[in-house]
Amino acid sequence: MNAPVVLVSNRGPLSFRDDGGELIATRGGGGLVSGLAPLVAGTDTVWIAAALSDADRTAADRGVIEADGIRARTLAIDPTVMAQAYDGVCNSMLWFLYHGLHDLSRRPIIDKGFRIAWESYRRYNRSFADVVIDEAPADAVVLVQDYHLALLGPLLRAGRPDLRTVHFSHTPFAPPHLLRVLPHDLAVELLEGMAGHDACGFHSERWARDFRNCCDDIAGVEPHTFVAPLAPDADDIRGVAASDRCRRDVEAIDADLGERRLIVRVDRIELSKNMLRGFRAYDTMLRDRPDLRGTVVFRSLGYPSREGLPEYLAYRAEVESLVDVINHRWATDDWQPIELDFADDFPKSVAHLRRYDVLMVNPIRDGLNLVAEEGPLVNERDGTVVLSREAGVHDLLAGTVHSVNPYDIEDQALALAAALDMAPAERALVAAELRRRAEARGPADWMADQLAAAADADRFN
Repeated sequence: MNAPVVLVSNRGPLSFRDDGGELIATRGGGGLVSGLAPLVAGTDTVWIAAALSDADRTAADRGVIEADGIRARTLAIDPTVMAQAYDGVCNSMLWFLYHGLHDLSRRPIIDKGFRIAWESYRRYNRSFADVVIDEAPADAVVLVQDYHLALLGPLLRAGRPDLRTVHFSHTPFAPPHLLRVLPHDLAVELLEGMAGHDACGFHSERWARDFRNCCDDIAGVEPHTFVAPLAPDADDIRGVAASDRCRRDVEAIDADLGERRLIVRVDRIELSKNMLRGFRAYDTMLRDRPDLRGTVVFRSLGYPSREGLPEYLAYRAEVESLVDVINHRWATDDWQPIELDFADDFPKSVAHLRRYDVLMVNPIRDGLNLVAEEGPLVNERDGTVVLSREAGVHDLLAGTVHSVNPYDIEDQALALAAALDMAPAERALVAAELRRRAEARGPADWMADQLAAAADADRFN
């Protein structure tokens, strides 16, 4: 498809800092940026995103800025509107609903304050729509990313009917019984907003099906959906793995571990990642398998997330407390069962992916989870993967992983032990197949799927 492309997301490809009155642009963070930025660099694609700092707001006054080959348009939104939309709706409500995290006997509380936050969510989406309407080239394809911007479809269709719009969800989607937690009018507005795009994409057919069921049961609309799992950039992560810094980290890991085997998890300190049950499963394995005590170390690498929400601060404290209990129960003079590292250090995380014997990925629900593919791409020990059936990536890796119920601690404990018990020849065969599947797609395939969905718009509208 040769139409101009406009990307729209909450977080952008560039972040700015003010150096004595001069704006300095650097590549932004996050999986979306790392996946898409190399594909759009050097093209005419314009990437519109929210200003997240004062320097970003200064950049917003200058229109489209090109840096590192990327053309970015930063959008300054009223800070109160931004905070209410991002924290009051996206983080506190939609993220929890989509990942099944609410304790519905206590949360959420829907009151006048939430209605005010939803109005900010509308204004946030309207601000993006106004910029796209004013600045998108004729007949452009607009690729809208994630749940922060679910309402753009009808706004863009009304203001710029020449555009083709695709919305892609990087999270799971809530089944109807969970989405009904929202007031009916707001649930309908959300669903009609997403269905108002020419197509809605998801990483897994399960999430697309949940969305279609909600549209049918709650809003009475028929969206067009497609499934296009994002894939890791194999060359990029292998480049990090081959770096001198990563090599030094691997040498340090080897020196620390000696002959002990290594279980690794790499994820944010995030409720949906299910860290507590993962550690309890390891504790259960040590209880039931005394032969494994002292022979394996569990290292968790991650970084804090959403620390503005009290639930997340409490969760980190609970994780640290549980790890202290488990270490006190099993540790010896020369062995600590669990080691936590909450520094945001990507090369160090990749070094651990090179070195693991077992990679544990056990989310309660996850839109995809790239770590389960990135690990096999760089691992050098025929490592195996323990993977939750509720991760979107399970669709791609089933049959090559130790599949687990993320709520069942005994199931996960048995899977960890089985992964450690695998014979070398079986490990080699499984690791090769995992690697083959992880290499089967790249970010360019995912981008192409979205453009193909836009090209199909005339056929199914």
